[in-house]
Amino acid sequence: MTHVNFSESIRALLSEIIDYAGLFPPSQLSMAEAVANYANYKMSDYNWMLGRFVVPAARLDEFLDSARGLLPQNESDVWKLSVLAGDDISETVHRIKNFNRANTPSVICDSIEIKVDTNQMIERVAQVVPANFATYFELPLDGNLDELTKTLAIRGGRGKIRTGGITENAFPKNEQIIRFIKTCLAANVPFKATAGLHHPLRCRKPLTYEKDASVGVMNGFLNVFLATGFLRHGCEENLIDELLEETQAANFSFNADGVLWRQKYFLGTTELKNLREQSIISFGSCSFDEPIADLKKIRLL
Repeated sequence: MTHVNFSESIRALLSEIIDYAGLFPPSQLSMAEAVANYANYKMSDYNWMLGRFVVPAARLDEFLDSARGLLPQNESDVWKLSVLAGDDISETVHRIKNFNRANTPSVICDSIEIKVDTNQMIERVAQVVPANFATYFELPLDGNLDELTKTLAIRGGRGKIRTGGITENAFPKNEQIIRFIKTCLAANVPFKATAGLHHPLRCRKPLTYEKDASVGVMNGFLNVFLATGFLRHGCEENLIDELLEETQAANFSFNADGVLWRQKYFLGTTELKNLREQSIISFGSCSFDEPIADLKKIRLL
């Protein structure tokens, strides 16, 4: 493996940014294919961008069957899993504890993701999941968001926003994304994004990999992550809306000091590191190759 140097600000923004969700649409690979891909990505020049392997709790045994012989033999390069909880959160936690007890240090489940829509559900999950797990709660983007996020803050939970899907109506409006980000920032709740973020910048692309797939506008992960950074910086919503609409890579300039947008708006490298550690943690993608190919195309890698 060759070693490639990247701008310090690029590394600050993109380190461990992609949680690999190859099991899910639109890729929807078999377990064997997804696990083999993850093993290859762990050995690639871009492994520094790779986060967790996303897997449903009910498929942990299947994961293990496919991963035998590929897992590392020591904890220096441990595989980390983010587990999608089943309907019974107690059963999910029980499965995870047994899995970790049997397979640490080569692989560990240390993150749980669950969809909720009431404070009672958040409270129930918080009572059952041990504090050493990072727990991401996928929240509805409606009028209940403020109240749910406050409960997350009290319970030490994290947020999750669905930023797309395989149909056009699965993509939230800019104002919904901005509201979610602002609500999480105000409550000091870290969050992750998932779905529809295969590309660095906003674009119009096929929504699936099918031959006759419908085409739609997709959010860019650089747009969403930098929008979070500039909202932390105190920028007005109308400017953030323009940033979420940005399609031109030439309007971004990265160097060791940070990133400059439109030759006017700046986030320093330290701010980018804090952004990733404290606010927007990662995004789930069914592709790891596609984001990298696009980043190369716009000469950020």
